[in-house]
Amino acid sequence: MQDLIEAARVSKAWPFQEAQRLLKRYPDGTKPGGEPVLFETGYGPSGLPHIGTFQEVLRTTLVRRAFEALIGAKPEDNLSPNITLGISPDRDREIEICQNIIRACAESGIPAVKYRLFIIGITRTAPRPGRGGAMRSSFQWDEIDQGERPGIWGNVSADEYWERIDYFLERVVPVAEESKVRIACHPHDPYTPDGFMGVKRVMGTVDGLKKFVQMHESPYHGLNFCQGTVTEMLDDPGEEIADVIRWFGSREKIFNVHFRNIRGHKLDFMESFPDEGSIDFSEIIKVYQEVGYKYMLMPDHVPWISGEDRMGTAFAFCYGYITALLQSIGEPRRQAWVTKGP
Repeated sequence: MQDLIEAARVSKAWPFQEAQRLLKRYPDGTKPGGEPVLFETGYGPSGLPHIGTFQEVLRTTLVRRAFEALIGAKPEDNLSPNITLGISPDRDREIEICQNIIRACAESGIPAVKYRLFIIGITRTAPRPGRGGAMRSSFQWDEIDQGERPGIWGNVSADEYWERIDYFLERVVPVAEESKVRIACHPHDPYTPDGFMGVKRVMGTVDGLKKFVQMHESPYHGLNFCQGTVTEMLDDPGEEIADVIRWFGSREKIFNVHFRNIRGHKLDFMESFPDEGSIDFSEIIKVYQEVGYKYMLMPDHVPWISGEDRMGTAFAFCYGYITALLQSIGEPRRQAWVTKGP
């Protein structure tokens, strides 16, 4: 963690430079009196609120993440920790916030939201180089400190974790149904053996995800199907992923897809570009079509290419690749600003 903080303090990348200026104003990482630094998106030059554009949200998010790196925020530090820690009445207040967000989405015409139920954050080892000098996020189990002690959560058994998830779903799924807003949960990333950092990652396996979507059954309760994370659970991703998609897709439990690829398999992988990993995207996109999937395919966790705007350019490549795949299987592309007619 200290190495990451030191690297963030000297980075010349724009998000880190903006965050470094903020840290000069708030050297303790908080405002006077201990209030948190709040990052907001959606205020124009007039000072009046408006709906933030994708680029505005992206810029704000990049600076916020850079600021978190500077102050040493950990993966387990999040806005609703007591939901997964199972601490009442604090988790009830946090769940009420989630309920109100769902209702607000319904009022705003937003049909789906993504969330996650992590205790341990996304775990990775040192990045590894890929084609053209790109750097790939990687995970090699034999490079992990497998004896790392639990954090503030202590030891959490599978039964305890499922109880906390059940407690959350029991109170949130009915609100999603009433509001007609799909709530899409992200799997635990990546799979780790039982007991790593004291936790049984119950949504880090395909069987765990199957159990999850069958709890409090509802057409508004399903998955943010991170294809990259799911392939990280598999021994042979190229052979196994199609049947996993069919199981969840045929039950209409896939509400959006993080359409990303890896090279490798469970406990040993590197994130990759869509055209070079263990999954043949030109074939797997046909499986989504086969099961009648009708929502978004989106890039996620792209490798950082060599050169300027490393992430933006990599994302642009992935968007173009997905668009070409959709054209290759005859999926209609109906952009309102291009397509005329019905």
